[in-house]
Amino acid sequence: MPDPAITRCGDVALAGRPNVGKSSLLNALVGEHLALVSSRAQATRLPVVGIHSTDETQYLFHDLPGLLDPSYLMHHRMLAAAHEIIGQVDVILYLVPASDGVATSFADIVQLANPLRGPVLTVYTKGDLVSSEERDRLGATGLVVSTKEGWGLEALLAEVRARLPEAPFRYDPDEIGTQPMRFFATEFVREAAFEVLDQELPYALAAVVEEFRENEKPMYIRITIIVERESQKGMIIGKRGSTIKRIGSLARARLERLTGATIYLDLWVKVLKNWRKSPTALTRLGFPPSDKETA
Repeated sequence: MPDPAITRCGDVALAGRPNVGKSSLLNALVGEHLALVSSRAQATRLPVVGIHSTDETQYLFHDLPGLLDPSYLMHHRMLAAAHEIIGQVDVILYLVPASDGVATSFADIVQLANPLRGPVLTVYTKGDLVSSEERDRLGATGLVVSTKEGWGLEALLAEVRARLPEAPFRYDPDEIGTQPMRFFATEFVREAAFEVLDQELPYALAAVVEEFRENEKPMYIRITIIVERESQKGMIIGKRGSTIKRIGSLARARLERLTGATIYLDLWVKVLKNWRKSPTALTRLGFPPSDKETA
């Protein structure tokens, strides 16, 4: 372990509106597919923490739910979770797609009552989609990166490192994430659902691990997919189970790449009416209530 007197370690929030490239940036910085990636907005529901370690620095990147205007209880809890972490981290990366032009004030986007603890760095994502002239213009107000082409990331890490506190590493340098494998199992099922299912159905879907036998070969994972209506259950299963098989196949392949193990993924579907608006259901599914939440 490097000398704590000369190492740096700290928490970094990836924050911004929905669908600005937070999860793609986390995956690129960590070098593994940890966070759910979808072209559709609001796919990230709970913070994902990825770890990137060098000889002298350990970065703890928090991929946060998008800063949205909440429509129902789950949205309120997602926003509360993002606000809590933003108020605690050492550095905030404010992500804005390069195609949106010069960023507006982060304070106007996040709308927190208390002052921020950490400095804010503006990061323009998807820089490969704009001209070099536009990248130069944006570079005067922030950092421009492209996760697709892989450039700008080293400069970003250098800027973040300069703002992290001197501290010993909190995790083994070989670790890449802080959540248990159960978390990633449900996230990969949701990610597969976003790829396989149309329109709004993935937003009405949650997943919970019912059984996880890590020491078996193949590793056995039983997950229940939760939907809000009976009609949605049939759509998830599909004709002769075709749809749920596709979801399972995609999720299993990603889990096997992450774990390096052979996995038997057993998927079931259950209806839990209006779970996105139910305090009890949301808490069970990992969305903790906020301090300001009322009954």
